Amino acid sequence: MTNINRVVISGNLVRDPDEPRQTPGGTLMAKFRLASTGRTKQDGTWKDKPNYFDIIVFGNQATSIHTHLTKGSPVTVDGRLDWREWRAQDGGKHQAVEIVADSVQFLGGGSQPEGMAAPVSKRAK
Repeated sequence: MTNINRVVISGNLVRDPDEPRQTPGGTLMAKFRLASTGRTKQDGTWKDKPNYFDIIVFGNQATSIHTHLTKGSPVTVDGRLDWREWRAQDGGKHQAVEIVADSVQFLGGGSQPEGMAAPVSKRAK
């Protein structure tokens, strides 16, 4: 059986993206948090329910995200889920599931900054 690990999600940045930093291997990376609102029925009425996702971007996208996006910016992210586990300094065990972005599409209008993904419909296959 083939495993598929693909995520496509649209939403708005919860806060300004982190300042890009270098990984130990020298690659630029940045993180941001995305809110994507779903709807759920509670007590017979529909209510909005925000879902929050941590996104990691690498390379030129890390710089572009930090330069061009701010809290509230709408984006679509295409990527994969990545689970990680670590121990804190106090010995506590922690884990997280993050989305590692392959591409981030700005939805605020205008042209894409250099290094960002073109709209999916315009990409060469």
